[in-house]
Amino acid sequence: MGLFTKRKTIYLDNAATTPVDAEVLKAMLPYFSEKFGNASSQHLIGQEAKRALEESRDVIANSINAKREEIIFTSGGTEANNFVLKGLFFANNPGSNSKEFEGRKKQKNHIITTKIEHDCVLNSCKWLEKQGAKITYLSVDKEGFIDIEELKNAITSETLVVSVIHGNNEIGTIQDLEAIGKICHEKNVYFHTDACQSYTKTLIDVKKQNLDFVTLNSHKIHGPKGVGALYIHKNIKGKIVPLLHGGGHEFGLRSTTENIPGIVGFAKAVKISGSSNVKYMTKLRDKLIEEILKIPRTQLNGPKGEMRLCNNINICFNDIEGEAIGGYLDSYGISSSTGSACASHSLDVSHVLKAIGLNHQQINSSIRLSLSKLNTEEEINYVLEILPKIVEKLRKISPLAKKE
Repeated sequence: MGLFTKRKTIYLDNAATTPVDAEVLKAMLPYFSEKFGNASSQHLIGQEAKRALEESRDVIANSINAKREEIIFTSGGTEANNFVLKGLFFANNPGSNSKEFEGRKKQKNHIITTKIEHDCVLNSCKWLEKQGAKITYLSVDKEGFIDIEELKNAITSETLVVSVIHGNNEIGTIQDLEAIGKICHEKNVYFHTDACQSYTKTLIDVKKQNLDFVTLNSHKIHGPKGVGALYIHKNIKGKIVPLLHGGGHEFGLRSTTENIPGIVGFAKAVKISGSSNVKYMTKLRDKLIEEILKIPRTQLNGPKGEMRLCNNINICFNDIEGEAIGGYLDSYGISSSTGSACASHSLDVSHVLKAIGLNHQQINSSIRLSLSKLNTEEEINYVLEILPKIVEKLRKISPLAKKE
């Protein structure tokens, strides 16, 4: 059998999305058929859906030490991140015709974020700059961590919110939310974190970490696509402008008929997550990293150890194209990514890898492998058998390698 003959399917792009767990699918199915009601309806079928909605809300709230009325269901992380940044800005900087916040003078218009946020945060900030917002983009070190002192110095009397991603989707860096939250609390500014990648994989405690807003989603944790949640501290719910207006669903903050099957599936995915899964993925992650780094001229992008997401591996293979590695892996049944799947429609190099100091060639030689609880050690062994051969083959034909 030739080196690049496809034998099996090994999915290692779980940071992009995960397969729906069988238990999750089973929990969802009744809400497509016999329990199909609209949660706003007053009859028994509607109230059955309402009960499922509120029970699911309790599950999400309890998982982050929040109150049930602080959880707003959304269509996913992108909507939630847009809601926080735009909703806060327009609440504090209403237009001349605004009635919702009539009589309120323009207040804080400064937002602090980082250079390694998800595109939905960065693009929201760029759009808000056109509306008059002032944005500070914090730098990160070579492992992707922000400088706490730089954050402190960036906060001014005009600062409205600090938005820092918890677990980075490309390089797995886990920021110290408690340290950031303490500063924001002391400086009296709101603190938002995008926790789509880190949720259920590491601690999120809204009280301990002084969190005002937390973005969560379902499809990174073996739940369905198209559903997520936003935690909003109970004292702030009247201080943000909704993106969607309508019938007053979700405490008046997110009007639209609730996606009950998706929400039920989301809650079930949270229920069946646990520390044993995290330990298992960490073991596989460390094995992959250790063995891949034995290949000459490779380097790990992002930190090692407990400050890295348990399922994230991002490696730079100098002298060869990451796209070529990914293509060969795919031809052999191994799914990977050359960066954030959400940014794959663009030909631009990864802004995250650029922010940690990699040059253009290094960025283009990087691939991301991301695990789930469903991956097996046998699969990892198979990848470790195939990947070095792919790298060796590509380096033999690489003009960059020949110049060494």
